[in-house]
Amino acid sequence: MNEVAGRRSRSGGGASRRAERTAISFETARYIQRNIPNFEILNEEALQIIEHNAETVLEEIGVNFVENPAALARWRDAGADVQGERVHIPRGLARKLISTAPKSFVQHARNPERNVEIGGRSLVLAPVYGPPFVRDMEGGRRYATLEDFRNFVKLGYMSKWLHHSGGTVCEPTDVPVNKRHLDMLLAHMTLSDKPFMGSVTEPSRAQDSVDMAKILFGAEFVEQNTVMTSLININSPMVFDGIMMGALEVYAANNQASIVSPFIVGGAMAPVTVAGTLTQVLAEILAGVSYSQLVRPGSPVIAGAFVTSIDMNSGAPTFGTPEAAHITYGAGQLVRRLGLPYRSGGSFCGSKLPDAQAAYETANSLNMALLAGVNFMLHACGWLEGGLVSSYEKFVMDADQLGTLHHLAQGILMDENGQAMDAIREVGPGGHYLGCQHTQANFKSAFWRSDLFDYKPFETWAEEGARDTQTLANERVRKQLADYQAPDMDPGTREALEAFVTRRKSEMPDAFI
Repeated sequence: MNEVAGRRSRSGGGASRRAERTAISFETARYIQRNIPNFEILNEEALQIIEHNAETVLEEIGVNFVENPAALARWRDAGADVQGERVHIPRGLARKLISTAPKSFVQHARNPERNVEIGGRSLVLAPVYGPPFVRDMEGGRRYATLEDFRNFVKLGYMSKWLHHSGGTVCEPTDVPVNKRHLDMLLAHMTLSDKPFMGSVTEPSRAQDSVDMAKILFGAEFVEQNTVMTSLININSPMVFDGIMMGALEVYAANNQASIVSPFIVGGAMAPVTVAGTLTQVLAEILAGVSYSQLVRPGSPVIAGAFVTSIDMNSGAPTFGTPEAAHITYGAGQLVRRLGLPYRSGGSFCGSKLPDAQAAYETANSLNMALLAGVNFMLHACGWLEGGLVSSYEKFVMDADQLGTLHHLAQGILMDENGQAMDAIREVGPGGHYLGCQHTQANFKSAFWRSDLFDYKPFETWAEEGARDTQTLANERVRKQLADYQAPDMDPGTREALEAFVTRRKSEMPDAFI
């Protein structure tokens, strides 16, 4: 037994059990299992054309692996034609390498009941990632702080329909750049017991993530199981930088999952046509995923596609558009043909406020992702202003609406209860179903119901202050944060994590760039 695992087993057992008995339990839905078909927009001929063109891009045009001599050496040894930092990948090589990546995998949470399966027919929902700003009704738009970050982790923990704690739910700008990843990881590990993401902003920070995960789970467990995902963005078009690839190398070497995801703004970072963008997306996925397998064959990886279009007048990204839907549907088909889990979608919108524009664009984006066969949905709640802002109110609005995805994915139940023939016989012509036995047996679970929206009569709504959805969401945020209690945690493990964070911070001066 390793030292950390031994300490975990010896310390705080009685205190842990007492805390567990007194803790408030928050219901969390299991990750989604689809019982509905995926929407497929491309026919076989179109798929073959795009696949052929993507391989042509890799072979004839190539991709750049910048500031990473080790990557260039790996590619050269694998049989690629390396010219400077440009890597030309022979037709078929990337697909051969990808064949070792698992079709699905389990990401373990410190609470085993929160484990998620990524791949196959599953859909795992994770919150917004990366905004430097936050917004709420009291403070408006402002730079995010560590307190904000911790609040969002708490809200994510308490959200029934959210399966994953995410990563950089907002960027805590009041903490030095080179140290904030330690505080963020500590928050995910202590304030929630759902799965979480590791840091990717520098390879050493990825290593810190692995080291902290070993304290939380035990070194042997981490060596044999996947306990983290990480977001590895490609600098489209077709550039793989040393920082992102360095982080990928750390995670792949340690059997932890990477989301290899092109960051595409159509018309700026990819062609304006859907087929052209899909060709570039597939080429970038092939190169990135195959490189993860060069580092460690069999390491878990998720093939991503973050795609939006551009407003040709202002240059601003647009969301919830038909073109983004076409690309997301098509990318899902291409990724499934590779036998990989698929990441895309989210609560995308370009609105500055959680208003009608935000609701329309978000609804389009969420439903599109469900039908596209997405397996891991980052940005599932809280996204505002094109990803620049994490919104408190929109976080709980989106998290509430994720319940509709769960119910849509169930499909139509055709068992004896679902057919409801006993109810139809009991009621007969001209009757009503409100009091029949079948309705009484099913009324609690028959229909999905929002925990946020107002369904009251106009008079009652007016008497209660004529509150709009943003106001109701603000009240829900305050109530959830007031009700929050941290999940039970072994005191020895917490102390070891806090000691690691303190030591690592002391080893480097503050840096804000």
